[in-house]
Amino acid sequence: MPKQTIEVMVEGGKATAGPPIGPQLGPLRVNTKAVVDEINEKTKNLEGMQVPVKVIIDTEKKTWEIEIGTPPVASLVKKELGIEKGSGETGIKRVGDLTEEQIKKIARTKFGSDAPAFVNQVKGTCRSMGVTIGQGAITEEEMKRYEEMEKLKAEEEAAKAARVTEGEAPVAPSTGEAEEIEEEKPEEAEEKKEEEKPKEKEKKT
Repeated sequence: MPKQTIEVMVEGGKATAGPPIGPQLGPLRVNTKAVVDEINEKTKNLEGMQVPVKVIIDTEKKTWEIEIGTPPVASLVKKELGIEKGSGETGIKRVGDLTEEQIKKIARTKFGSDAPAFVNQVKGTCRSMGVTIGQGAITEEEMKRYEEMEKLKAEEEAAKAARVTEGEAPVAPSTGEAEEIEEEKPEEAEEKKEEEKPKEKEKKT
């Protein structure tokens, strides 16, 4: 049986008939709305996360099968912490902290196992996102320090922009060829006098 597979990433529970699904299903003449509804039903528990979806279509019978993958580890970490993004300054600013049990939970969700190799993979992703493990929640002192850092950074960026603006100030157009006036050095003046002496003698003769 001729089959065609379409693989897309959709937000859990919020797939639509628009891109990227609709344009790919349209030419295959299957019921796009029915496919989308089934995807949303199967991914509703993953709301807020990007979920890989595979739609396997029998192009003769116009039937389909839908396979739901698991979101990337980073998405599962953000979901667990209730945050929208990781840290842009890894090692300097952290965005949250997970317990060992939460790490194992994410590993089981993603890989179906909390074996050490999978747990370590989750921990590696956490480190790259600025998420610590077992260090406790972010304190008020940390938050104030981060705010000060952001304030200083904003001030530096503003100062830099001001310097660039000043450096790009328009230059008055030239009204003619540049005239260079060089001050004659004493030694050059003396040499000039010595050169002119023979000429003066010639004139007298």
